[in-house]
This record gives sequence, structure tokens and C-alpha cells, in this order.
Amino acid sequence: MTRRAVIIGTGHYLPARVVPNAEFAATLDTTDDWIVSRSGIERRHFAADGEFTSDLATHAARAALARAGLTPADIDAVVVATSTPDFTFPAVATQVQAALGMERGFAFDVQAVCAGFVFALANANGMILSGQADRVLVIGAETFSRIMDWTDRSTCVLFGDGAGAVVLQAQDGAGTAQDRGILASDLHSDGRYRDLLYVDGGVSRSGTAGCLRMQGREVFRHAVEKLAATAQGALAKAGLSAAELDWIVPHQANLRIIRGTAQKLGLAMDKVVVTVQDHGNTSAASIPLALSVAAAEGRFAPGDLVLTEAIGGGLSWGAVLLRW
Repeated sequence: MTRRAVIIGTGHYLPARVVPNAEFAATLDTTDDWIVSRSGIERRHFAADGEFTSDLATHAARAALARAGLTPADIDAVVVATSTPDFTFPAVATQVQAALGMERGFAFDVQAVCAGFVFALANANGMILSGQADRVLVIGAETFSRIMDWTDRSTCVLFGDGAGAVVLQAQDGAGTAQDRGILASDLHSDGRYRDLLYVDGGVSRSGTAGCLRMQGREVFRHAVEKLAATAQGALAKAGLSAAELDWIVPHQANLRIIRGTAQKLGLAMDKVVVTVQDHGNTSAASIPLALSVAAAEGRFAPGDLVLTEAIGGGLSWGAVLLRW
């Protein structure tokens, strides 16, 4: 028998405030048509004053636990992927742990920007395979509205706030690609490309949170190529092909990137979960948000082969292949 990490519950949370594209036209040289044509984004959610990343993460965690039929006492570890923590420290994950009333286990954050959830999922999988944990709550949560330059129309219209979560549980499999659970992961980073997507502040460098800066065209060029390659990498590790995929759940950054990656993999868009129009780019939250939305809609059937892939600042990118 082979130990596998299986998703048994998903959940998400979106702040109440919905911000349509038209709201930006009052202060920026932009229009709804301009934003939609370049990104596919129609609206996004912004956290309220006094609503923080840990709050969003906790709501998503509770929803995932409820869907899994578990309580916080059943969880061994909490891993939160985020680039917008409440504090420099402690970790958002420990705040979620406290908010859930967990008095056991361990909790930590992962920072790989938009690829953060993929990295967190791979780490949680490793902990389950090694026997360090039997059940892990993996969360992506962001409040990117707090690091926007509201005068930069090329970036501030793209991002939103939200959180998504999954519960991973150890289960026995046969050791084949037909097992339920995570089958393979493929992770990469290349720090030479830091200046393509970064935040111009930080504790050590400036003592400020800073604002997001991005060279959009260059990020786009890297994204399609690297996302298709990492997807193929994960599939190859599992001995599977793109033709066998039932679903892709990509990082929800830009509809053109999503379409370009699907085309490179030879997949029709009806196999791709797309939520970018409603949420914008929620960074590390985008994949678990999309997973939760699709699961709630009943789009995944037991045994479906699902690929998640993302690229973010660093540059960091990767993919996780799993069977539902």
C-alpha cells in the first residue's frame, strides 16, 4: 500500500465588498472594456477596514472543515500560503490555529506569492507521506488591496482579496496513477527575474509594506511557457499525459494566460476552471478559491484527474497533479 494525501474538503471566503471595473473609471484612465479585454476580470472583492488576511483564512478554514465533516481537533497542521500577512510575525497560520481553538499540532506560513498554494500543497503532501501528519489544513489567503498603488492602472485593477482552503487527509492507495490524492508535484523558482514582479518595500529594506510593481508583458511571456512546462513535468512524474486530464484549475491571474496555457497543453477551455472574472487575481488564494467554487458546483467527480498550476513573483512556479 502507498500513503496518499487526499482532498476531503474545500472551502472559501470572499469579503462582502464587491468592486466592479466601473469603480476604477472615476479615478483612473481606464474603462470596463479596457480591463476585461486585457485580463478577463469584471469584478473583485476587497476586504473591509479591520478585516485581515487571518480573518479571511479562518472563514475559509471553517468552511473546508465543515465540508470535510471534521473539527479543528482533528487537524494536525495548518499551512497558510500568503504574501500579505497581518504582521511581520507571527505567522498567519498560527493566528488561524488560535482562532479555530486548536491547542495541538503546528502551523506555519509559505511565501511563494501567486505560486504559494502550489508550494504549500506540495509541502503538506510531503508531511503526510512522511507520517508527520495525518490531516493538514492548507489555506491560501490574501489582502492584496493593501499593497496596491492606486495610481497605477496597469496593476491595481487586476488584484482582489479572498481565501480558499482544502483539508488533506492520509489514505492508503495502491501506488498507481489511479489512486485518489496527490500524485505528483513540480516546483521551480529563478531569482534572476525578481524585478518582473515584486513589492518595493519590506521590513529589512525600507521598513514599509510597499506597493506591488509588475512588468506585465514580461510576466505574460514567462507565464505561458513556464506554466505549460511545469504542467507537463508533473504529468510526466506520474506517468500520465495531458490528454488524460479531466480538469485544470490554474492560477487565476489573466484569462489570456489561462487560455494560452490550455492551448499549449492541447486542452479545450471546457476542461478549465475559470473564476478570474469574479475574483480578479487573488494571488495564493486563487487556486483554492477556484477549487472550492468548482467543488461546490459539483464539477468534480470522484476519480477525476485534476491539475493545478501557478506562477508568481520570484519568479516561482509549479504544478500539483491530483486525483479527486
